[in-house]
Amino acid sequence: MAGTQESIVRWEEGKPGSTFSRGEDGKYRYGLRTDDLGVTMAVDSQELQKSRKRMGPFVGIFLEFSYQGSDSVSVLPGRITLEFASHAHVVHQALDPQTFSEHYQDLADAAAKYNQRESEKHRDKKDFYNKRIEANEKELVEIQEFLGSRCLKPAKLSPAAPQNTGWVLFRSTDKWIGRWKDQEQLVLRIPLDGRVIEIPFQLPPTAGDLILRKR
Repeated sequence: MAGTQESIVRWEEGKPGSTFSRGEDGKYRYGLRTDDLGVTMAVDSQELQKSRKRMGPFVGIFLEFSYQGSDSVSVLPGRITLEFASHAHVVHQALDPQTFSEHYQDLADAAAKYNQRESEKHRDKKDFYNKRIEANEKELVEIQEFLGSRCLKPAKLSPAAPQNTGWVLFRSTDKWIGRWKDQEQLVLRIPLDGRVIEIPFQLPPTAGDLILRKR
């Protein structure tokens, strides 16, 4: 017996129900609304540049769901994917927060051992390596707190509980993903009970696009 085919609900510029905006917080927002569901995706305008400066490179995307139906719909973060269309169409699944937190701990431990060894070898650069150790420890604490409290959690949306918000993270490196292009093509896909929300987007949306952040 053949499996049920999931329908595609795709964001398209200018299409009814599809919106786009640039926020004063430095984020691009893509909105998609159907008869029973609203989804908003937000991504920092400098997210790709920031991703490569982290110990464990990742791309973060914020999602907001608002259900207006009379039944229910399940949101399962582990099924959400991000396609790096500019890099051989590689598809990465959303990272599990607990597993990624443990991975980040391993990265920080390895970095601390390396910097400690280098500090002992190069006494004249001890302050430099100690500062790197402190910076890595600070990053680890911030990332683990973020993973523990701000990531999107599994939820069943219904009239009694129509909202769900949180971050989903994706690895931004592998053997297929090289240097970022001047304009990256990406596609976010969110499977939801028989349908897939599909949001194709570019970073930046237009060549040379810049958001002036309001402090």
